[in-house]
Amino acid sequence: MPSDKKDLFLTFDDGPHPEITPFVLDQLSRFQAKASFFCVGDNVRSFPKLYEEIMSKGHTVGNHTFRHLNGWRSHTGPYISDVAFALRYIHSRLFRPPYGKITPFQSKLLRERGIDNIRFRIVMWDVLSADFDDTLTAEDCIKNVVSNAEPGSIVVFHDSIKAWARLEKSLPAVLTHFADKGYQFKALPL
Repeated sequence: MPSDKKDLFLTFDDGPHPEITPFVLDQLSRFQAKASFFCVGDNVRSFPKLYEEIMSKGHTVGNHTFRHLNGWRSHTGPYISDVAFALRYIHSRLFRPPYGKITPFQSKLLRERGIDNIRFRIVMWDVLSADFDDTLTAEDCIKNVVSNAEPGSIVVFHDSIKAWARLEKSLPAVLTHFADKGYQFKALPL
């Protein structure tokens, strides 16, 4: 995101999760931080109150497909249908493809043609915490973010069980590090 201020845009993929997402929301609240949550439609269907809580706290949400599909491994018709099905639960024009994998044609369809009069804004990132990688430590994830984030960076974390062992330590450390440097944490605009 273009920025001449010390702004970071933290994003969380794959939730909501009944144990992990409340932890994330608590950590964000401690720092008066706003963030964006790219939700999996099936998780929103399963945990609608948690999804509502995310929005009630001033965070933005985005579509991350219904079943967390990899666009490179999915035919375009079923992929677009899965994004459309997620729209039943996730009311947002923000879209992040799972794994960051989407074909140029899928991207063009979502951005230009859209679904149900919604033309999507596809949001990627420039800093990956890699908290999903179980070969890394929390300290590795902290270093990934601290070494690479700069004003306007979009940083990816995951509010999922797979990331928990690293997220539990890395998120508070990253928030503390950048807050101490005068950064503000903002949600992506819709």
